[in-house]
Amino acid sequence: MDPATCGVCGTTVDEKPPTWSMQVSERGQRWICETCTRDNLRSIEGKLDEAWW
Repeated sequence: MDPATCGVCGTTVDEKPPTWSMQVSERGQRWICETCTRDNLRSIEGKLDEAWW
């Protein structure tokens, strides 16, 4: 696996754990570590397409 860096806090790991989430925007995709995902969960949920729910 390729190394991954959290797009929020900058944490870098050699292998991306399955608990990391991916955020897609007009800028492309970025990975977010578990800690930042938990800290920003409501913001992430608010950006999901209505079809998701």
